[in-house]
Amino acid sequence: MDISIIIPLFNEEESLPKLYEWLKKVLDENHFSHEILFINDGSTDASWKVIQTLHEQDQAVKGICFRRNYGKSAALHCGFQQAKGDVVITMDADLQDSPDEIPELYRMIMQDDYDLVSGWKKKRYDNTLTKNLPSKLFNATARKVTGIKLHDMNCGLKAYKLEVVKSIEVFSEMHRYIPYLAKNAGFTKIGEKVVQHRKREFGESKFGINRFINGYLDLFTLWFLNKFGKQPMHFFGLLGSIMFLIGFIAIVVLIVMKWQALRNGVHVMLIADTPYFHLATLMMILGCLFFLSGFLGELIIRNSAIRNDYLIKDSIL
Repeated sequence: MDISIIIPLFNEEESLPKLYEWLKKVLDENHFSHEILFINDGSTDASWKVIQTLHEQDQAVKGICFRRNYGKSAALHCGFQQAKGDVVITMDADLQDSPDEIPELYRMIMQDDYDLVSGWKKKRYDNTLTKNLPSKLFNATARKVTGIKLHDMNCGLKAYKLEVVKSIEVFSEMHRYIPYLAKNAGFTKIGEKVVQHRKREFGESKFGINRFINGYLDLFTLWFLNKFGKQPMHFFGLLGSIMFLIGFIAIVVLIVMKWQALRNGVHVMLIADTPYFHLATLMMILGCLFFLSGFLGELIIRNSAIRNDYLIKDSIL
């Protein structure tokens, strides 16, 4: 199979028929063998009924229906598990991503041998203050932290080699950083293509301003997991050792100062009565706690069996 199209969606019943017709036209004109996999992320409208109707008309249409809303990362994770095409393309269901970009994305993967190609919505039709400006700041930070020179890391329109999506795990809200996940998995040939951004035709955006706050938190999480994910003791153990050592040295200095004062016949307060002693003791205690956190982290690191355990209400596969 040439292409798997994965489309996460939430309450997009109005746009689905038009999106399907547009996709079908592009795929058939280019003679791509394909599957179109809709991931219904707990929609409360008639989106799943529309998908079922499309499947009755075309067996290439497949779908997964979550019992409740889990988020885009969960939808992509399940879609990646089911994908069979040589090239996997993800796009949003709101008609803001153009299916006309698919042939060139396919060519860049198959002929230019990119592992991943990310779309760049160079000209956007979103609100400047609530989306465009925060998006530019977010992407600038992401480029600095990840070392991946993409202008629009969070663009929903992306193309991947099949082995890429089978080698990465998308969880929590990490869909924003799939290129970084791919890079950490060893897929370093990451490209970018300027793509058309269209105005939303139906409904309204499902993402609020909080996605940018969560995005920065997720970016720090990914950075930490990449640096210390397999050896948390390297972070917590080092930090704990430094804090314990500082506290221990401070107490030793206090004892030496007390001993010298007594030798010189100078009366000084008890060591335990000085604030420096309590600060030093606190440093030693915190150092021990960080050190123990490192041990615990080594034991439980990334072994959660239910991190990607999603309840699926129905499926068409």
